[in-house]
Amino acid sequence: MTSSPIASSPITSSPTTSRGYIIEESGSLNNFAIEPEVYVDDIQQFGFNHYAELINGRLAMMGFISAIAFELITGQGIVTWLVNL
Repeated sequence: MTSSPIASSPITSSPTTSRGYIIEESGSLNNFAIEPEVYVDDIQQFGFNHYAELINGRLAMMGFISAIAFELITGQGIVTWLVNL
């Protein structure tokens, strides 16, 4: 069986080439519309998942270092600085 360079995409009704270019209804090649590969995760992630905890930890580290730098630069803590505004 020989493979054709034009394959029908299972998601859209427009045929695509092997590189993902769309072929219009008139038969012309639309090389500006490269469709990304669509995927769906099997596991729904909500709440305390690995990615959320990773981002939360990194932001907490950045906030802590920023608070220390702020205190070293101004000579005051953040709470004292906010009270004196």
